[in-house]
Amino acid sequence: MPVTGQDGTAVPAAPRARAATFLRCLCDGARLMVGVPSYDVYVEHMRHNHPDKPLMTYAEFFRDRQAARYGGGSGGGLRCC
Repeated sequence: MPVTGQDGTAVPAAPRARAATFLRCLCDGARLMVGVPSYDVYVEHMRHNHPDKPLMTYAEFFRDRQAARYGGGSGGGLRCC
């Protein structure tokens, strides 16, 4: 199903692909700003550099990154009060 612009004309695939790439980069940047690195980058890194080690699930990865950023209940990290 073709995508149409505001004037009803079909939007070519190349601009749609560029827009999708831009949006993906924007979302990745926002995630990094709030401290949530990309799970896909983690998976690629692990498969390339550590193929013998098991991968964390997305939920495990998220908890691990949050613990690394905020201290994870170990008494360290940032506190609000």
